[in-house]
Amino acid sequence: MLRNATPAVLFMCVHNAGRSQMAAGWLRHLAGDGVEVYSGGSEPGTSLNPMAVQAMAEVGIDITSEYPKLWTDEVVRAVDVVVSMGCGDTCPFYPGKRYEDWDLTDPAGQPIEVVRTVRDEIERRIRGLMEELGVPART
Repeated sequence: MLRNATPAVLFMCVHNAGRSQMAAGWLRHLAGDGVEVYSGGSEPGTSLNPMAVQAMAEVGIDITSEYPKLWTDEVVRAVDVVVSMGCGDTCPFYPGKRYEDWDLTDPAGQPIEVVRTVRDEIERRIRGLMEELGVPART
């Protein structure tokens, strides 16, 4: 059960430089103001993965204004859904939250062809999450 009229989702991975940033970009792009979107990492990197930025730009989504950041307890407590992507035991667990663990290839050091498949799988999962949350995609 969602606490807010507008659901809030946090995407978490270790470096917050690739997968979680692509997921946040997809959700912002598809849902607009229909969802509050956050991302964070347990050990944030120094910059976004350039291949992730390129792959998202290819589908018209600009994530260049984003940056890797540490997740905070306040954000985790405030969201309705926490989606982890390879952070394992370093991801926080709070009772009463909806958790999903998305097993996705880490795009770090991967060629663009691999990053594109990760991007497309993330889009598929984002659309499924939106449907489950009752959030329509923007046209």
